[in-house]
Amino acid sequence: MSSSNKQMWTEKVRKAMVSALPPDKLMPDSQPAYVASWIYVFGVATLSALCVVIGTGIILAIGGPSWWHTSSFGHFVNSLHLWSVELFMLCMVIHLWGKFFMAAWRGNRQLTWITGVVSFLLSIGAAFTGYLSQQNFDSQWIATQAKDGLNAVGVGAYFNVMNFGQMIVWHVMLLPLVVGLLVVVHLLMVRHRGVVPPFDDSLSNNRNAESSAKDAEPAK
Repeated sequence: MSSSNKQMWTEKVRKAMVSALPPDKLMPDSQPAYVASWIYVFGVATLSALCVVIGTGIILAIGGPSWWHTSSFGHFVNSLHLWSVELFMLCMVIHLWGKFFMAAWRGNRQLTWITGVVSFLLSIGAAFTGYLSQQNFDSQWIATQAKDGLNAVGVGAYFNVMNFGQMIVWHVMLLPLVVGLLVVVHLLMVRHRGVVPPFDDSLSNNRNAESSAKDAEPAK
């Protein structure tokens, strides 16, 4: 076998990943002082609630509607799934609006902000299809009320809220997969770009950089 110095694509990918996100950035030993804020607590709470949502959702999908409506343990898991979704949406809204007023897209963090916003919008769709997948009178009433609105905007032929099979696939498989991937990308981008500094710190950093640049200029 002849040896070759040509890099394999796996090596190139590994080097690119380590260059973009080295271990000290991925799992840092310390954080800036301004990270000790309640707005980031709500972000972590959102992530924790999402883990509970996914775990209980897997159990419900395995058991099926007849199990979560007739079994006492099924009722418990169903309630745990519901309230973890409520906590997830509440903490996400607080975190999202808090980061909006902090202008979290500063410092080339636009994609970090966009992935968070898109995750929130898709989570609304996941919650909506979850209500449609309950297989009770509530889900039937929600489906019949939503049907006319979706037909009015011309998407009823592609998103049929009266079709339980289609709604359960959207709720259990498609939307959670996309939301989960976006959350992972969002967290990696937070690690890569870092947490946005407060306005005072960013302004002082800019002033220090400008003064350093002026001091470095040669005298005329």
